Amino acid sequence: MRLIDLSQPVFDQCPNCPAHPPITVNMLATHEKDGWQVEGIAITPHGGTHLDAPLHKFASGTSIDKMPLEGFVANAYIADFRGVPKNTPIDGKMFASKLPDKLDDAVVLIATGWGYQRARTKEWFYEAPHMVADGARWLAERNIRGVGIDHYSISCNEPENTRTHEVLLGTNKIWILEELHFPEAAFALPRPSKIWALPINIRGGSGAWCRPVLVAEA
Repeated sequence: MRLIDLSQPVFDQCPNCPAHPPITVNMLATHEKDGWQVEGIAITPHGGTHLDAPLHKFASGTSIDKMPLEGFVANAYIADFRGVPKNTPIDGKMFASKLPDKLDDAVVLIATGWGYQRARTKEWFYEAPHMVADGARWLAERNIRGVGIDHYSISCNEPENTRTHEVLLGTNKIWILEELHFPEAAFALPRPSKIWALPINIRGGSGAWCRPVLVAEA
């Protein structure tokens, strides 16, 4: 068995959602001064590669620690939109051209190519291809388990960002996986492949960091 890492690295001042505080990593102890190494990290649960739980958008929504762990292991389909122009709205028609119609309990992973461009630039922050509410409805109607994207948000433009989150998280079942990175090896896997995206256990959390992997069977 081989695991293909879909996560982005976390480091001091790494790019993150501009609505959140910057991510900082400080050395609290070093081998030279203290004989060991310890880092202090300041980050929201929605920085770096992470999951959104329904509580992220709805006060009555399920928190990340109340979602069954089994729900974060599923069949996954990559929707490959690499090469589409910036600011492209990803809707139901686009999904229908890339995915099977039957997606019960599957996870859809949206590859826009923006994970390769991760940087503190206006283009990366605000001009990524993004899912719109029509695309979210198309997926929700097919009873998916979760959906991920290689950007800090499933939709970086308002008002579609709010609407898209509400359609998906309003099911109180679908989770959102953001800030992915797709190695080339991910696109060579059979469809579907198995994904593991286990969240950190944050009590009452609206989301949590995770390190998602695709499983390549030997």
